[in-house]
Amino acid sequence: MSIAEKVFLGSLIKAEYLLKDTVIKPEQLESTRHQQLLRRMHEVTQAGGNIDLISLTTLSDLESFGGISYLSELLSFADIEKFDSTEKLILNLWKEREKRNILTMAALNDWEIAKVIGELDKINQLKLVDHTSITQALAAMYEAPWEDQIELKTATTGIPKLDEITGGFQNGEVTILAARPSMGKTDVMLHFAKMSGWAGYLPLVFSLEMPEKLITSRLISSVGNFNRRKMRDPKRMLTQDQKSTWSDVIGQLTETTIQIFDGAGQTIAEMRAKTRKMMNQFPYKKPIIFIDYLTLIHSGQFYGGNSHLQVTEISKSLKTMAKDFDCPVVCLAQLNRSVESRADKRPMMSDIRESGSVEQDADVILFLYREQYYEKETENPSLEIIISKNRNGPTGSVFVQYNVHTGKIEDQKEGSLLHV
Repeated sequence: MSIAEKVFLGSLIKAEYLLKDTVIKPEQLESTRHQQLLRRMHEVTQAGGNIDLISLTTLSDLESFGGISYLSELLSFADIEKFDSTEKLILNLWKEREKRNILTMAALNDWEIAKVIGELDKINQLKLVDHTSITQALAAMYEAPWEDQIELKTATTGIPKLDEITGGFQNGEVTILAARPSMGKTDVMLHFAKMSGWAGYLPLVFSLEMPEKLITSRLISSVGNFNRRKMRDPKRMLTQDQKSTWSDVIGQLTETTIQIFDGAGQTIAEMRAKTRKMMNQFPYKKPIIFIDYLTLIHSGQFYGGNSHLQVTEISKSLKTMAKDFDCPVVCLAQLNRSVESRADKRPMMSDIRESGSVEQDADVILFLYREQYYEKETENPSLEIIISKNRNGPTGSVFVQYNVHTGKIEDQKEGSLLHV
């Protein structure tokens, strides 16, 4: 039996918190006995039990896993420091087996070449490393031995009036940022990310739809105040003045230490694993997690197409992640079309897709509304941020200046605060 699988299972018995973080599914293990044991571990934790050695010995089906002697043997293989590399090895071995299975099936059933490539691509897309760093980890840590570390209590939103109402992004809390498509969700999220980064947090951006290059391009546009269209061909389209500020803009963004993960269909378990890895890499920084967006998160369970159950599971997992890592989690969400049929198109809680569990689990819910989006003739460049739910404070609206061409968001000084 695979030693890697023994190290993996032994580590889970030794440090059961790893079960929440692992991306390995039972069917990805080679040994049938190991598959059954991992399934049983998930069942026990879902029922509120523990999976340490003593607790496992009380299982009624203990003998089917080899009894106490085999569980003790697994524990002796535990190596928590090598857990990440063991996961990677198991995943790679599973991929190789799957590829062989696909090629065998293709030969037996005379598949078209396009189908074979498609199936092989699906396997190759399953990866732990899809990470692009805005700066190298060592460069970020270069001055650490000579710098005082600032104890941060909350991450700023970068919008003073919004901080005034919400107190900023609190550790252990989930903020949902919801709006219709093209309202400015991603730009607001990237504003939050860069501002919290400059304030000393470690922003982790899980972009499930937009590739890293486009995220980086948007960040450069908003900081440099460059029209996004020019970013398609900076050499030809940027003015000489804009080119002269380019290196300053890149330098400013480097200081945010934003980390971008752009793998499609990531699960919460994958995000947890990557977050833990980043926390080890940047031990002096508190993470703040941004996810774009809710219904693109891949569920670890199969609910027979029941999207309500799926969103409920994901919503609860976001809250667990915020609590376990004691950091803020900000997740974007799409609104359904019902908002379009109303005279007043300002969003409401019921407009969030599968809203019940999201409304219950989130600590703060922010909606975005732009008059200009619906009334093209208006000169009003304001973006209204509606605080619809605020567990620890008042609700209300904050207005900011939003440049749709550059993605830049700026504080609107006068008359910005409207308490409800």
